[in-house]
Formats: sequence, structure tokens, C-alpha cells
Amino acid sequence: MSRPPEDIVPPILLSPPHVTEQDREALLRAFDSNWIAPLGPEVDGFEKELADAAGTTQAAALNSGTAGLHLALLLTGVGPGDDVIVPTLTFAATANAVTYVGARPVFIDSETRSWNLDPGLVDDELTAARRQGRAIGAVIAVDLYGRCADYTRLAEICARHHVPLIEDAAESLGATHRGRPAGSFGQAAIFSFNGNKILTTSGGGALVSQDASVVERARFLSTQAREPELHYEHREIGFNYRMSNLLAAVGRSQLQQLPERVAARSRIEQRYREGLTDLDGVTILDAPDDGTSNSWLTVIRLDPIGSPVGPRQLIAALAAEDIESRPAWKPMHLQPVFADCRRRGGTVAEAIFAEGVCLPSGSALCPEDQDRVIAAVRCAHA
Repeated sequence: MSRPPEDIVPPILLSPPHVTEQDREALLRAFDSNWIAPLGPEVDGFEKELADAAGTTQAAALNSGTAGLHLALLLTGVGPGDDVIVPTLTFAATANAVTYVGARPVFIDSETRSWNLDPGLVDDELTAARRQGRAIGAVIAVDLYGRCADYTRLAEICARHHVPLIEDAAESLGATHRGRPAGSFGQAAIFSFNGNKILTTSGGGALVSQDASVVERARFLSTQAREPELHYEHREIGFNYRMSNLLAAVGRSQLQQLPERVAARSRIEQRYREGLTDLDGVTILDAPDDGTSNSWLTVIRLDPIGSPVGPRQLIAALAAEDIESRPAWKPMHLQPVFADCRRRGGTVAEAIFAEGVCLPSGSALCPEDQDRVIAAVRCAHA
């Protein structure tokens, strides 16, 4: 294979998979063991180690975080006719899963302090729903960009209204809230191990819970709801949602490296803070005062009055330098597919979308490449 010319500068990606020789060796060991088919000892080991990392009793390794959300909603009894509270500032999978069970998402705005789900608005919506006779089947809180939502307040609000709480921790493995790890909140929580996440199994996800019976039920449904009979016996509709033994081997290896991955992304965020926040109109969220973030993605915010460059201009300028960046999440209430859904608030999320730019934050980003990013941002800002 010919090598590229030395004067070609490789592109800098937003959050590419970070795999190591250790991961390769783990995959090959699983391959050589001939446990190729789904399930096997690597899945068992990954589930135990992930549950330990999440501070839960058990975990079910799945083929995506979206599958975990679907199962979590089913296991909390959400169904047709229910409303489900969802942050409007999130990835579409959070809202999509609500529709899978025949329920309707109700979009709630962000709080300005963390950009996460606003507990006060959640309380308002639950109170209004009770008065109006609307059934709220669950509240899904999302740990946005690697920082946990305010589960101290959300758990109290959900308990008072007798509504299940589900944690979408797709972006937050390795983060904490008041000393407890992401994934340990609510009736169930989910993780994603997609290629851009802090820990990747190529594709993949998991459902975790403090309630072992919830996880056991998730395992049953995710393996086509097959009954323990010699023949294939099915009394319920199931799903083909389990993770393969090969991918679980990669996950176990990556999980061993999680502290280093979190530390690397934290350093990257701090260097962006030091290198960019002296620019007019450029801000980065302060570190959480009620826990720790895994700094999955660093998002800068460009004040439309103070900054001479807007998000779209900056993204285009970075792309011209082969640097990938993206806008902050577009709120779900602005998405055409959810245009008819109920919402409460939305201006905070709309402003974050209008002003936010996600910068390259992969844990393998080297200082020299980050210097390229910082220089390109400063040049576009000049």
C-alpha cells in the first residue's frame, strides 16, 4: 500500500473511535476462543464489570443504546396513550424510543446552568398533567455532553409524582453526580458504545439498574423472549437486541482504560478553555459543582453580539482546514418529525443550538492537533 505524501495533513475528526493494541489483542483472544456467536463469557464479564463501573447491581449488554431506551420504557410500563417527558436538547434516539412503545414525547427545556433537563419545568409539567388527567408514563433525563443531570432534584420530583425516572447516560460513562456514577440513577439507565462515545464497542449499548429483576427481564426480552424450553417457545414478543461476544471483548478492554479516557478528555476541555475563552463572546460551560463530567464533547458558545463569527461561519472555516466540528444538538421541538408534540419552554435550548459549536474532543487527540484547532478558531474569530 502506498503511503500518502508527507505534506498532506490528516483531518481532525470530532470524536473518532479510540482503539488500542490492548483492544485488538482482546478481540483476537475472543475470536480464537471460537465464541463467535452472540453471548458467551466476554458478554458475562463485560456485564459484571460495567455494572461495577456504573454502581449498579447488574447490566444487560445490548446492540445499541437505543435498544436500551426501548427496553427501559417497556420495563417501566410505558405504552400507548402515555406521555413521556424528554429533554428537547438531545439526540433523536431519546425521543424516537418513546414512539416505539406507542407513547408521545413531551419536550422540556434545558436549565442554563448545565444545559440539562430543567427540574423546575419537569415539576410544572407533571403537576399540569395530573390536573388535566394526562398520564405521564416516565421521565427520561439525558446526561448531555458527558455531564449528569440534576438527579437529586429529579429523583425527588419523580418520586413525589409517582412517575418512573429513566437515565439516558449514553454520553456520560465515567461522570458522577454527588459522588454517584452515571448510570446509577432512576429505575433503569442506558449507555451507548457507538464509535464516537468515550468507550466504544463499534456499535453497542447497555441497560443497567439497581433492580436485578429489571435487568433479568431486559435480557429475556432482548433474546427474542425465548422461554427456557428444549424447543423454541415464545409467549411474548421479543427483540434481537443482544451484544455479540466479540464486541463485548472490546468493551471489557476499553472499560479498563476508562479513567485514562476521561482524564484525556478533561485535559482537552481545559486546553480549549485556556486557549479560547479570552476571545470576545466565546464561552465554555463551567465544570459542574455537583459532580464531575467526562468531558465527552467540548462545546463552545458564540455570543451573537460579542463574537465576530457565528457558528456556521466557524464550522465552515474549520472544515476548510480539514477539522470536523458540528452545531450543538438541534432541539427536538424544532425537528419536523416532532413538530406536533407538546413542549414546555424551549428558548434556552434554541439559544444553545443557535450559538453552540462542538469541537474535536476525542481522547486520542494529540496536543499538536488540538493546537491546530485552537489556531483555526482564533484565526476565524479574528
